[in-house]
Amino acid sequence: MFPPVGWQQVVPARYHRAPLRPPVNISAPPFPRGLTWFNTAPLRIDKQRGRPVVVEFWDICSPHSMRTLPYLREWHQRYEAAGLRVIGVHAPAFQASADPDAVEAAIKRFGIEYPVVVDAEGETCEFYGARGYPTRYIWDQELKLVDLHAGEGAYQATELLIQDLLSVERDTVEPRRPEEIEGAILEPPSETVQGPYSGPYAAGGVWVSVAGRGTVRANGEQFEVVGTGAIELISHPSHSEAVVEIEVGDGVELLATVFTPGLSEAN
Repeated sequence: MFPPVGWQQVVPARYHRAPLRPPVNISAPPFPRGLTWFNTAPLRIDKQRGRPVVVEFWDICSPHSMRTLPYLREWHQRYEAAGLRVIGVHAPAFQASADPDAVEAAIKRFGIEYPVVVDAEGETCEFYGARGYPTRYIWDQELKLVDLHAGEGAYQATELLIQDLLSVERDTVEPRRPEEIEGAILEPPSETVQGPYSGPYAAGGVWVSVAGRGTVRANGEQFEVVGTGAIELISHPSHSEAVVEIEVGDGVELLATVFTPGLSEAN
């Protein structure tokens, strides 16, 4: 299992870069046997030869994974027919998100249609060398590594690389948030806090990782918790200094309070 959630919630001050084309000849590692798969029968990576493959390490309780998820869903919908295979490797940071039933419920809740495998013991993480959420690997038709990206962002560059591998040309997915626009400069946010937090912070937004069912209140506004996952409580148009007061209702376990980066005044 991954280290504590705060270790991997770091994102760069600038989201976007040209795709990395590794100079070394790295082949896709196999998926360990006996893992739980959703949306497909168990897959073997060697059987994916002949198509490009996107492998994304994520966690249903990771806000950064949730912010990246819309792009994964869209790439799957856009390019599956052209040959792209998208695979989500769910690597839990918390005991609550290691439960396959919780993962299955979240997959349905978020409308994920591509294959997802639950890496509850971190075996796949070890094979791939993944150390954070999200981490994205792109393998070409020969299952050789052509791109590796840790953290949020690089969405346009990633999609252009997918198009290049598939010999497809079309407009890329529109940015979902202002801080995801190509070339956006971001300010680093306050550090993640294990459990609930109330007090000052500096960030573009405030999220919580939660389990259970009930409600959470942030500065008086109430949010429903319907299962294990991540909820956005506050969103600012740019990097802001503010104060948050979080109240956790009965039936809810607040696992972490996560601050996301916001646009810098330098934009």
